[in-house]
Amino acid sequence: MTFDKSQLMRGTLEGCILKIISEKTTYGYEILLSLKKQGFSDISEGTIYPLLLRLEKQGSIVSKLQSSPLGPKRKYYSITDEGRNYLSSFVATWTQISRSVAGIIIKEEETNNE
Repeated sequence: MTFDKSQLMRGTLEGCILKIISEKTTYGYEILLSLKKQGFSDISEGTIYPLLLRLEKQGSIVSKLQSSPLGPKRKYYSITDEGRNYLSSFVATWTQISRSVAGIIIKEEETNNE
């Protein structure tokens, strides 16, 4: 049996997307490139755009069509105050969970190596 990472990835990606958008107003493909640069190599546009839509519907981000130097208008995303609150909560929760998981995994590896 293999681990199904889709649910874990969805929530994690929402937080990562908000962090990227919090740093600058950006568009979907640029977000995808940022994620890939950080090691999310399996991510596709088909994954990103539904998450952007979900974040927009919940009020965490807003979008605006703007001219693009390379063709049709692009939808640029900005974070809202509600999105900043969500991001802050995500970071705090992620930090706590990742420390807990790392502690368990490291303890298990040390026990198995003894």
